[in-house]
Amino acid sequence: MARRLSSQALATGSILVALAVLAMKIVAWRLTGSVALYSDAMESFVNVAGAVLAWGAIWFAERPADKGHPFGHHKAENFSAIAEGSLIVVAAVLILQEAVMALGATAHPEIGAIGLGVSGVALVLNFVWARVLIGAGQKRRSPALEANGRHLMTDVWTTAGVLVGLMLVAVTEWHILDSLLAAVVALNILREGWKVVVSSAGDLMDSSVASEEREVIETAVRGASQGALQIHDLRTRRAGRVVFIEFHLVVDGHMTVHRAHEICDAIEDSIQAQIPEARTTIHVEPDDMLEASGLEPE
Repeated sequence: MARRLSSQALATGSILVALAVLAMKIVAWRLTGSVALYSDAMESFVNVAGAVLAWGAIWFAERPADKGHPFGHHKAENFSAIAEGSLIVVAAVLILQEAVMALGATAHPEIGAIGLGVSGVALVLNFVWARVLIGAGQKRRSPALEANGRHLMTDVWTTAGVLVGLMLVAVTEWHILDSLLAAVVALNILREGWKVVVSSAGDLMDSSVASEEREVIETAVRGASQGALQIHDLRTRRAGRVVFIEFHLVVDGHMTVHRAHEICDAIEDSIQAQIPEARTTIHVEPDDMLEASGLEPE
């Protein structure tokens, strides 16, 4: 399904799924009065906000480059992911506050099959959509989609833990477990928010691609650079789903410009085949610029 839908359609689907899951979790909370289910519903509020942010970021990131942004608007997705991570942190603080207040409450949750069943349906819906988003985000190298999907997957495990915990409350009648579960949920949400913020902030700081992806790039360059003498000063950075690649290509000083251009085209095509969203810049140099530490073409 992810292959057939555009990124914008997936982002729209995320909003609809988040709203449906939120409605179900609110129903489950109202049926039981459980503070743990309340905390789970609070996280779904963040899911809705995150889905809206992702939709806006993807729409903006797909706008073509213009005079003011000649390299495009791809980093809008990173800003969206950081905003979502910040919202996650706020939700965690609110949940912790509610959990502490519930410790002294005299009313106890009413654990019933209907309330738990509604929450279970929400869990399944979240799980299916999270897998769709993570797969699409990785395939399209979309930080907004992948961050949204990983947040939903955290929500899945949170809901699963809450349901198991509430079953224990029903069996043991240790009602304090309800508040303790809410606190655990909050800490887990806080951890996820921190991971999302750090990952996206790294891209905004022009961090290089992961070592596995760099190896793919180096292999693609070496495999398509027949006729060149050396590649050196290979640098990479990520902006949203786009990877920018720069390096120096050393050729015979007597090679024609036309032949050097053909080699560059072959390298760019090879990289593009592995990383469709790559933007490659190649600086051609004569062979008197050979460096001892360069990559030798295969």
